[in-house]
Amino acid sequence: MKKTFITIALCCGLFVSAQAQKPIKVACVGNSITQGPGRDHDDSYPLQMQAILGKDYEVKNFGVSGRTLLKKGDFPYWNEPQYQEVIEFQPDILIIKLGTNDSKPQNWQYKEDFKKDYLELIASIKSHMPSDGKVYICIPVPVTKDNFGIREQVMVYETQPLLLEIANESGASIIDLYTPLKDRADLLPDGVHPNKEGLGIMAREVAKAIK
Repeated sequence: MKKTFITIALCCGLFVSAQAQKPIKVACVGNSITQGPGRDHDDSYPLQMQAILGKDYEVKNFGVSGRTLLKKGDFPYWNEPQYQEVIEFQPDILIIKLGTNDSKPQNWQYKEDFKKDYLELIASIKSHMPSDGKVYICIPVPVTKDNFGIREQVMVYETQPLLLEIANESGASIIDLYTPLKDRADLLPDGVHPNKEGLGIMAREVAKAIK
């Protein structure tokens, strides 16, 4: 009887150990700032964050350039295969950094739908996450020079307040990526997209928040 008990205990111990070693899955949803030079490029913020977090985490880059959160936007994230891939990934942690392309005039005309669509995106992915899964909403990086139709005034005075409301209503946490880059126009060569160093700052901020 004693020998059987020891065997069961050892087996259970191995099971617990195996479970403990399972990496925490992190899904990074976003536009070109998330995609970076490429979804599998080491300079992208998700892969820089992977290097920071180490083997206890599995970080996946689901960013798609030019995409909007708004369903009625010119290029909705909803229509991309990456949206379904995030759901199939079943992340433990979801990071969303969308809204920059929504500030373009042709997209922001549908601003009344922004909160509704954002809450729906969170709910649709969260329903496939573990019950204790965590969702983080990013305040996007600053636009130091209006470019590509992307407008800083909209981002700061209209989008940011909505993101705070969305976080409050959804129970998501906020990660502020605006403040760390606010006075670093040198790290956003075209006024919108951070360079490698800027993406590194993003990676550190997100890693700090989720750890």
